[in-house]
Amino acid sequence: MRRKRGGALAAIAMAGVLAMAGCAKDSGGDGNQAAGEGGGGEPGSCVTNEAPAAPEGNGEEQTTEHGDIDASDHKIGLAFDVGGRGDASFNDAAAAGVDRAVEDFGAEKGSESPAAGSESEAAKEQRLRQMAEQGNNPIIAVGFAYAEAVGKVAPQYPDTEFALVDDNSVDEKNVTPLVFAEEEGSFLAGVAAAYKTSECQVGFVGGVQTPLIQKFQAGFEQGVKAAGGDNIEVKSEYLTPAGDISGFNDPAKANVKSKSMISQGSDVLFHAAGASGQGVFEAAAEGDALGIGVDSDQYKQKTLADVKDVIVTSMLKKVDVAVYDYIAAVADGNPDDLPERFDLSVDGVGYSKSNPDIEDITEELEGYKKAIVDGDVEVSETPEG
Repeated sequence: MRRKRGGALAAIAMAGVLAMAGCAKDSGGDGNQAAGEGGGGEPGSCVTNEAPAAPEGNGEEQTTEHGDIDASDHKIGLAFDVGGRGDASFNDAAAAGVDRAVEDFGAEKGSESPAAGSESEAAKEQRLRQMAEQGNNPIIAVGFAYAEAVGKVAPQYPDTEFALVDDNSVDEKNVTPLVFAEEEGSFLAGVAAAYKTSECQVGFVGGVQTPLIQKFQAGFEQGVKAAGGDNIEVKSEYLTPAGDISGFNDPAKANVKSKSMISQGSDVLFHAAGASGQGVFEAAAEGDALGIGVDSDQYKQKTLADVKDVIVTSMLKKVDVAVYDYIAAVADGNPDDLPERFDLSVDGVGYSKSNPDIEDITEELEGYKKAIVDGDVEVSETPEG
């Protein structure tokens, strides 16, 4: 591995934010309600803490300029996670990065193959070996589930470059990890949920209960607390335990879980569940609730067009940007120059603004984003309890 990514962030330094934000919002939050009580008001009425000041210009996104990159001699292989291209989430983001590199840099689109829900390590290894034998270079393994397979296959093909999304445990010269500060982007999703709930109760739906997905949960819960203190309750549920990755591709189960959470009072649901997220949004649409997407801007996804109006924003995990930048770096011969971690400071994570319903709280979201980038707020990677 070319470089080790940054270690776990420190526990959340929420006291600084709450000290800056001791007053109630004009929208009606008085800071004295118990969690889950006082619902049925207007959006924003559950918020108790004033947001940090937003930067001038409301935080314009950074763009990376690559100059003249020629990747015409590179054939890009994509080993997808479960769900593959078309999941409207994680895999589609990786695919978008490859598609853009093909268009901008002249790279050749190579082999694509999705993982099965319960496949063996041998099957993953076979997929990667087959891609290498077919001349794909680089090969992008999408998801932490490929870590063991990449660790075995990459040394066998030292002239082939591999990228491993969401894992930095493989210590090989030709392996570049692409990891993200999911907890930072999810913190902003939590802030958005706090401002959009009128019931003072929100929910998190995780696909598989792994440390990676718990980073989404942790950030979300902390963002809700930053804006709403103890006035807003967060319910968190997982579809499958660690080791069973079918939770990333089971919309029916996500729908049942989400309907249950909505019936218990949650009116904003944030999911980190891959293709299962469709079930979350369908439940939100039926239950007069709101949804927050993940990874891609799910408001714009064609496969979610029927439920897009409930997707108030999405936590952007910019796998597309990381993959695109990685291909450019490989073509330019300098993959070591990529960020050690794609976080808020490099716009590696963030939130979407395509749904106009988010516009009324953009200033607050940008204020919290600035506070995280400036180090005034540190977001923990692990949930409390």
